[in-house]
Amino acid sequence: MYIEIDFNSDEALYLQLCNQIILGIATSQLSEGDVLPSVRALADTIGINMHTVNKAYSVLRQEGYLKVDRRKGAVIALDLDHAKALEDLKESLKGALARSMCKSISRQEVHGLIDEIYGEYDAEMKHPQNGKE
Repeated sequence: MYIEIDFNSDEALYLQLCNQIILGIATSQLSEGDVLPSVRALADTIGINMHTVNKAYSVLRQEGYLKVDRRKGAVIALDLDHAKALEDLKESLKGALARSMCKSISRQEVHGLIDEIYGEYDAEMKHPQNGKE
């Protein structure tokens, strides 16, 4: 999986890394049981601090996207608690929707964006640009 970090972004590097890994799972570039690179290897590959990768892995573990195995390292392991996932999504959307309302973005525009993003993910699953490495 190719990971792209924007060093000029205002978004924290560990959050960018988390989002890239979650996107990899969503688009089937990463699957249950896949082993992620070690903290040191990924930090060297991307050119970021090991503590940043470690923080991203910790957040992903807390959010139920991976587990840390003493022998294998970080492994994709999805916590499939649907009710909790819906509640987490609801909380995330509350802030995003409040910000969009303040910017006069309509309900229809939000729905259109959601459909567009789902379409991109569906297309990525059918025709991955960056296959598994």
